[in-house]
Amino acid sequence: MYQRFVALIGSFRVVVAAVIAGLALAVAAAMPFATAQELAAGASSGLPVPRFVSLKPDKVNVRAGPTRNHDVTWQFTRSGLPVEITAESDNWRRIRDWEGSEGWVYHSLLSGRRTAMVISKHKDELVPLFGTAGDHGAVLARLQPGVQASVRKCTGKWCHITGAGFDGWIAQERLWGVYPNETVP
Repeated sequence: MYQRFVALIGSFRVVVAAVIAGLALAVAAAMPFATAQELAAGASSGLPVPRFVSLKPDKVNVRAGPTRNHDVTWQFTRSGLPVEITAESDNWRRIRDWEGSEGWVYHSLLSGRRTAMVISKHKDELVPLFGTAGDHGAVLARLQPGVQASVRKCTGKWCHITGAGFDGWIAQERLWGVYPNETVP
């Protein structure tokens, strides 16, 4: 009798867990996908969080917390790199880089200028840059992963980018620095 009771309790737990998981999925499916323009505003800036920005100066200290009293954990040494703001605290912004590393920087070291980093699906794969939005146009160049570019415009699927010696259109999914389906005027 005791073993049947234990088995019944175990089955009951599985059913309850399945119902809770199903409800969670139903709630998640009912929630609309938020675009960058629809995200919650940051408490300090009033701008959407998360959002992509770029680094202003060549040297940017990244700190462990949102004050000058926190240790510098690393330093960026290149201006224009794209970073994602993931939180705000007064005049400090928590950022994430293309490798997933996070830390805090002072707001004046960031620019609203949109830049992006070319990413590939496979190691050492060159990413095609087209003359027009769409993969039916002429291939103007093939870019290496890690190439930095200025974002001029994004349609939600394609982005017009420029950089040192190139100007053309790239599939939006091949850039780190713009969100999927985001439009950049």
